[in-house]
Amino acid sequence: MYDELNFAEKGKHVTLYPYIVFVNPCNMHLKNHLIVSEFCWLHGGIKTVIGNFIHISYYSSIAGGGLCIFEDFVGLSAGARIITGSELIHGEGLTNPAVPREFRAVTRSFVHLEKHVFLASDVVVHPGVTIGEGAVIGSNSVVTKDIEPWTINVGIPAKPVGKRPSEKMNRLEDELYRKSGVQPFNPNEFLPLKVAQKSIPDIELLKITATP
Repeated sequence: MYDELNFAEKGKHVTLYPYIVFVNPCNMHLKNHLIVSEFCWLHGGIKTVIGNFIHISYYSSIAGGGLCIFEDFVGLSAGARIITGSELIHGEGLTNPAVPREFRAVTRSFVHLEKHVFLASDVVVHPGVTIGEGAVIGSNSVVTKDIEPWTINVGIPAKPVGKRPSEKMNRLEDELYRKSGVQPFNPNEFLPLKVAQKSIPDIELLKITATP
């Protein structure tokens, strides 16, 4: 039912269940062995890049119009919220999309989930955040800053409460790549769009993205 959508890229074994909303799919790169469950809402933004062997569970969303990168083996549980941009709320402008653009103050940023990141149910990830390889975020947590690799984090804001072993997962990763014939996703071509790890005004973003 999504054959008419003009994705920037769509790999093999991509399963898209009914009732997903795609906004700006021409900026979405979908790699291989991807499952997106029912009732998700996904915005292409500057770029939205979904790697290999990824599941996005039902009622999850990617919103905000910025850059979103999911490296391989990322998992989003039900209701996870990825926010890549936001209205400014300290009086810089009026604050909702019904207002004409020139009266608003909006920033577009990024969210980057490295390999093997797992978000439990109802996690919210704020703009400008990189979650390091193998990190876990517990249910109902809110991520407002970078997360260290291979840590287990919970709370509002999310803080580390433990470590996650990596040896077996890395071994299984290598075996799966070999058996499936899938080449690992390399995010390097998209990382310059993170724009020095900070959000930028919407008007400046227009200048950047308009450059060939």
